[in-house]
Amino acid sequence: MPEETVAASGLVERIGLEGSLLHYKAGETKLTKEIDIPNHETGLKQITQFLMDKEVGVVEDEKHIQVVGHRVVHGGKSFSKTVEVTEDVKAKIRNLFPLAPLHNPHNLRGIEVAESVFPEAKQVVVFDTAYFQTMPQKAYQYAIPKKFLEDHDVRAYGFHGTSHKYVSEKAIEYLNEKGLPSEKIISVHLGNGCSITAIKNGKAIDHSLGMGPANGLIMGTRAGDIDQSVIFYLIDKLGYTAEEVNNILLKESGMLGLTGYSDMRDIEERSAEGDENCRLALYINGYKIKKYIGSYIAAMNGVDAVIFTAGIGENSSVIRKIALEDMEYLGLHLDHRKNDVRGKTIRPINSPDAEKQILIVPTNEELEIAKQSYALVN
Repeated sequence: MPEETVAASGLVERIGLEGSLLHYKAGETKLTKEIDIPNHETGLKQITQFLMDKEVGVVEDEKHIQVVGHRVVHGGKSFSKTVEVTEDVKAKIRNLFPLAPLHNPHNLRGIEVAESVFPEAKQVVVFDTAYFQTMPQKAYQYAIPKKFLEDHDVRAYGFHGTSHKYVSEKAIEYLNEKGLPSEKIISVHLGNGCSITAIKNGKAIDHSLGMGPANGLIMGTRAGDIDQSVIFYLIDKLGYTAEEVNNILLKESGMLGLTGYSDMRDIEERSAEGDENCRLALYINGYKIKKYIGSYIAAMNGVDAVIFTAGIGENSSVIRKIALEDMEYLGLHLDHRKNDVRGKTIRPINSPDAEKQILIVPTNEELEIAKQSYALVN
C-alpha cells in the first residue's frame, strides 16, 4: 500500500468439511493443497506458515507485517467506522456474540491468533455493519414495542457491508464511464452467506439481513426469512429448546436443510444429474432473490443496475438465470450467452438493447479492508 499491489493471495475453503483446501498464490507460484482444516484457527495458522515459508513466502518473518486488517461481521451500534484493536474493542466484539454466533466468535479468534503471530503489527477492524448506518429508520426499525429499540438497540443492522460498498462503488464507476445512469443500484451478494442491498445515490437505504446475519435470502446453512410461528411451534408443540431451534435455523437449514448439501457446486452438480430435491432447492433460492429485487425496485422507484457478486453470485449462471426469470417487464433482460461465460472482471450480462444493466462485479473485500486499514493507521 498505497499502490494496492498484491504480494500474495489465497483462500481456505471447506473449513470443517471433508476435503478442506488451501489455495496460495505469490508471483508465479500457485499452490493448492488438501489439508485437514477443522476450524478457522487452524486455517489462519496454515496461511501464516505459507506467508513466511522460505521457498514460497513473501515475508521473512512476522516483524515485516505492519498492519493486519480484520473483517468483523457485527459491530452493533458501538462501531460505525474502522477502528484499531484494543482490549475494549475486543470486549465489545465479544458482547455481540449472541447477535452473530456464526461469525463474531471466529472473527475475534482470528484477531487473537493474529496478535500472537504478528505481535508487533497493528490490528485493525473493519465492521460489516458500518456501511448500513445510512439506512433510514423506516428500514431498520421493527414493528415491535418501541422500548426494545430505545432500551436494547433491537433493530436491523445489515451485513456484508465491506462487499456491498466495494462492488457498488465499482459498478457506479463503470456505469459513469459508459455514460449510463447509476443512481439506483441493487447489489446481490451470494456466498455461503447471502444478502441484498438497495443503494441510492451511493448510500445503502435498505438491506435483507437484520439484527443478526440470519434472515433474508436462503443461505448455505441458514434459513433466511421464516414465519416466527414456526419457531414457537417447534418449541411448544415439538419439544425443541430455544437453543436447539436456533442451532437448526443457523446450522441445519438453508440449502443444507433442503438438499443435504451446503456447497452450491455440489447442489448444482446433483441437480444436473437429476436430483429433484436439489433442482427444487435452486428454484426456491432463486425465487427468494427475485422477490427481494422486486421489492427494492419498488422502494427506490426504479433501478439502473442489478449487481451479482461473491462466490455464488459471480460463478453460478444457474442461480442468476432463475433469479432474473420473467423480469423483462422491469427492464431486466438477461443475455443467456453472456450469463454462461465466466470471467474475473466486471462485465454486463444483459442483452445489448436492455433498458437496465445487469452486472457481474467481482468483490474484493480484502482490498477494501486493506484500504480502510491503511487509511486509519496513516
